[in-house]
Amino acid sequence: MTDKPKVIVVGAGWAGLGATYQLTKQGYDVTLLEAGAQAGGLVAGWKTAGGRSVEAGIHGFWYPYRNIFSLVKELELDPFTPWTRSAQYSPAGLEVESPIFQDLPRLPSPLGTFAYTQFKRLPLSDRLSALPLMYAVVDFDNSDDAWKRYDGITARELFRQYGVSERLYRESFEPMLLVGLFAPGEQCSAAAALGMLYYFILAHQADFDVVWCRGTVGEKIFKPWCDRITSLGGKILTNRRVSDLRVDGSGKVTGVICGEETFDADAVVFSVGISGMQKIVSNSAALQKRREFRNLMNLGAIDVLAVRLWFDRKINIPRPSNACFGFDATTGWTFFDLNALHDEYADETGSVIEVDFYHANQFLPLDNQEIVTIVQQYLATCLQEFSNATVVDSSVIRLPRAVTHFAPGSYQHLLRPITSFPNLYMSGDWIITNHGSWSQEKAYVTGLEAANLVTQQFSQGNMAQILPIEADEPHIQIARSLNQNLRNLAKSMIPNFSLP
Repeated sequence: MTDKPKVIVVGAGWAGLGATYQLTKQGYDVTLLEAGAQAGGLVAGWKTAGGRSVEAGIHGFWYPYRNIFSLVKELELDPFTPWTRSAQYSPAGLEVESPIFQDLPRLPSPLGTFAYTQFKRLPLSDRLSALPLMYAVVDFDNSDDAWKRYDGITARELFRQYGVSERLYRESFEPMLLVGLFAPGEQCSAAAALGMLYYFILAHQADFDVVWCRGTVGEKIFKPWCDRITSLGGKILTNRRVSDLRVDGSGKVTGVICGEETFDADAVVFSVGISGMQKIVSNSAALQKRREFRNLMNLGAIDVLAVRLWFDRKINIPRPSNACFGFDATTGWTFFDLNALHDEYADETGSVIEVDFYHANQFLPLDNQEIVTIVQQYLATCLQEFSNATVVDSSVIRLPRAVTHFAPGSYQHLLRPITSFPNLYMSGDWIITNHGSWSQEKAYVTGLEAANLVTQQFSQGNMAQILPIEADEPHIQIARSLNQNLRNLAKSMIPNFSLP
């Protein structure tokens, strides 16, 4: 390029780094602004005063994360563990063990998930009560119409409506919601629940298989990624909190304002979480004039608590990753054996355990020692050996409003990649996309989608190649086609016809 368009990207997480990397590769003049002290924000991780690594929770990388796995390969990184097995606990003890699904004979979806998951207490009759729910799974095709049909009711209503037994819901589906959508079923959108469950569990047998970063994501992935971006000419500026936009008379954004600094822009990509975006809107006169941005204030976010404990002895933990339910009515939590997952702790003489609580409102006001005591008690309920161990060091990280809350009715307030500003684009794990992915993969994909919109705007450079999610299996495709034909027929006969 002889004339490089100036692009400002706001937020240095998966979405922002994805957009920055793609546009920098295409020769754009890209500046990435991060409000925090380092790229990656909360995901990046940091060191305690004693030099130990901590981060805001542990992040898994699931089998369907095709684009992130492709990125890591392109960067020539090797950050991940092998595929791992997981377990699920309640106060009654071990409830579920999950195998590595891709190692088992492949069955039509979702039979493999149900056949190979090892339930320890849940009766077969309860598991079979999930069969009618398959209609909703087929009917929800991630289209705009499907989101609108199911977003108005709660996940709890959905499961009750389709006859899922109370026990199956309480011991299987709600735990998935608590650690997948971070809230109990009565507070989750049915549309979000169907989208999340289908992507991670029900679409294909291997989708629930997961690997973990062998250290903090910041050290293993974000740092070398940022180095690659800067080597290509991209600029990454930290401690830059956006306060407003400069907009010309035609409605075009011409600059991004960070306090006393203004960064000239030909295009802007926002890539921040919902809480961060709401803070920007609260301070920005330019954004407050647009209804779509004012409506963001209707969206919610959920508190997270991340606790890391160092014990005086090694504890036998059968599975490296574990989810837990039933300890608090509205809170899900997970615990991880970092001796097995992180290179840094492989040779520790005592166990290093990460424990993350979602929808952790009631825990955040407690002091650190109270939290550590509760966490050890919970761990000892799952595995008795924890009761005989002593905590020799700990880290407690409170993360208020850290993750998006997909509440019933929230879809109408989510933003799309293209905004009412002709050169302002959105990305992030809460942005509407037809790709079908969730969580970190969705954030990264929407960053690439935003970069492609910038490329289209200026007609300079190549489009990012975004890998689609694996196609539905033939029997699901046939069922969805039949269902859509019946819908269309019903609508032609009864114009106001609608199913839930």
